[in-house]
Amino acid sequence: MTERAELIDSFLAAKGWDGAERTALAGDASFRRYLRLTLGDRGAVLMGAPRSEEDVDAFVAVARHLKSLGFSAPDILAKDRDNGLLLLEDLGDETYTRVLDAGGGDGGAVETGLYELAVDVLIELHRFDSERVVAPGLKDYDDDMLLEEASILSDWTWPAVFGDPPGDDIRGQYRDAWLEVFPAVRTGPRTLVLRDYHVDNLMLLGGRDGVSRCGLLDFQDAVRGPRAYDLMSLLEDARRDIDEGLRRTMRERYFAAFPDLDRDAFETAFRVLAAQRHAKVIGIFTRLYQRDGKPGYLQHIPRVWRLLEAALGHPALASVADWFDTHIPQSKRPAPPTNAGSVMTGRTPKKAMVLAAGLGTRMRPLTDTMPKPLVPVDGRALIDHVLDRLQDVGVTDVVINTHYLAEQLEDHLSRRETPEIQISREDELLDTGGG
Repeated sequence: MTERAELIDSFLAAKGWDGAERTALAGDASFRRYLRLTLGDRGAVLMGAPRSEEDVDAFVAVARHLKSLGFSAPDILAKDRDNGLLLLEDLGDETYTRVLDAGGGDGGAVETGLYELAVDVLIELHRFDSERVVAPGLKDYDDDMLLEEASILSDWTWPAVFGDPPGDDIRGQYRDAWLEVFPAVRTGPRTLVLRDYHVDNLMLLGGRDGVSRCGLLDFQDAVRGPRAYDLMSLLEDARRDIDEGLRRTMRERYFAAFPDLDRDAFETAFRVLAAQRHAKVIGIFTRLYQRDGKPGYLQHIPRVWRLLEAALGHPALASVADWFDTHIPQSKRPAPPTNAGSVMTGRTPKKAMVLAAGLGTRMRPLTDTMPKPLVPVDGRALIDHVLDRLQDVGVTDVVINTHYLAEQLEDHLSRRETPEIQISREDELLDTGGG
């Protein structure tokens, strides 16, 4: 058992959850991990975030502040600050994403109702006096923070596209372009900005009324900043296409609640913040692939580029738009390539081992006459799907161990030209993966 697992066991035992059934819940793009706990008729969620990476105190502070204002953040049941462990109220399974995937995401009444509720939460939040709504100790979403986030694109996506980091001159031009437009986001009152306010982090809660029907999940990075940010985050979702008609209707719903709002100034702030967030997200999704080995986020990059390009069409963003047109033209803006020639593979191992020596007993009768790696899936052998994935991320040399019906498999592999394959036949199973 690892040291981290032992810490979790000790924490749960001390808080009365020893022996609870544990079910892993979907994580996110952070270092946090979640386990659903069930013990008899009790339920809770364990959130783990190593202290070296994240501070659970921020989550606790904002959760308690949101609850004091009448919003549905999870109750904090127990905390181990030093080891980054929280025991949270279990708000259930009905995330907005799950409800939409189940059939409510076709532009119909369910989708509209979910977005109306989410907008109403922001309306209620922004109606509070700014001194009351902003929790003590929050950082300001100032130019330095905005620029640091936008620079994730130049730090990660630029090298992925061009092969080397940008020079000081190009980096300086990028910095200056953003600093020229950031004053536009400081035209209105500040509020609590949750920062990742979108369908993956919202829940539909039964048995509650009004805005408390919307559960809030991810807010530990909250800051004091412009009111336009969370509405933009909701309506310009990096992972989900949203109909323009729905987006327009939701903006109008928000404006109707604040008839004295300077709409032009708000819309300008909305567009500047959208461009900044989309640039940041493109960089983050690139980093998640290159540094953390999470290629799944690359599928969203074309959408985020489209959103960024739309935001850059606003006149207030002319300096940033000029930088992109000059330095990252349209031909360089799709998802960065993931083939072996891509510099994004610089941190990916070039050699791999595929364990293919088993007896295939769990797939009989399919494997009575063929080894499991040759079982066809979607018109291709399983082994080819594996090798294609390895090749896509830049692996050039693969060792494959064989045993059961080895000749068939080796004959099949001999017809592949890439990646380079070396066979390690096990005449006797070694019970160690053939390592």
